Amino acid sequence: MHNAAFKALDLDWRYILLPTPLDQLAAVVGRIRSGELSGANVTIPHKQAVMAFLDEIDPAAQAVGAVNTIVRRDGRLIGFNTDTLGFKRSLLETGVEIENQPCAILGAGGSARVHVLRELGARITLYARDVAKASVLSSEAHLLSEAAQIDPATRLIVNTTPVGLSPNVDASPWPADIPLPSKALVFDLLNNPPRTRLMQQAEEQGLRTVNGWGMLVYQGAAAFKLWTGVEPPVEVMMTALREAMRDE
Repeated sequence: MHNAAFKALDLDWRYILLPTPLDQLAAVVGRIRSGELSGANVTIPHKQAVMAFLDEIDPAAQAVGAVNTIVRRDGRLIGFNTDTLGFKRSLLETGVEIENQPCAILGAGGSARVHVLRELGARITLYARDVAKASVLSSEAHLLSEAAQIDPATRLIVNTTPVGLSPNVDASPWPADIPLPSKALVFDLLNNPPRTRLMQQAEEQGLRTVNGWGMLVYQGAAAFKLWTGVEPPVEVMMTALREAMRDE
């Protein structure tokens, strides 16, 4: 989607993949510092580790405790987190009202999502396999197996787990024998398949669902603007994503 955006705006930029083992992380960051690379996205498992190699961390990334975008400015490397921006923009588009409302996050890896929901005034409960890890993000943390205890008035359920990701498309983080809250919007952050088993469960109950495509495009668009200083062609990026997913 980035290369499609560069092409649409006639920018002489190129987005490439750099598989990076942890012991090579410092060397790859050094390539950005030298000017060989203009910036980078950072994926799991390096979003925390990379922070030690940067000169400055944007306050929003500091609050989340993770960096997914590196920008080189005047020889200095600055870390940002555009996951928060992408999730927030995609969530707001749904129109769901969550201020002072109960919301649930599935999984303990959702620091960016917790940050956004707190910012929007939601009351958050986490359900995860690793309660100790989840407790770092919220005092209201429970085992996924305790999902039956979820507040029936829950307005939003966000899946941050990899359960249901292709090729394991028949798997769901939500127990099959437990109904989802009747007023909830189900937001599955997974991108592939575009309609996960969790989303199917929700739709079978008449609930609205959202997948991770919007969040992926919007976080990418925010990174694009940080690198180039140019407003990104979001529709071009979304079309490129749809085509790439269709080809898979």
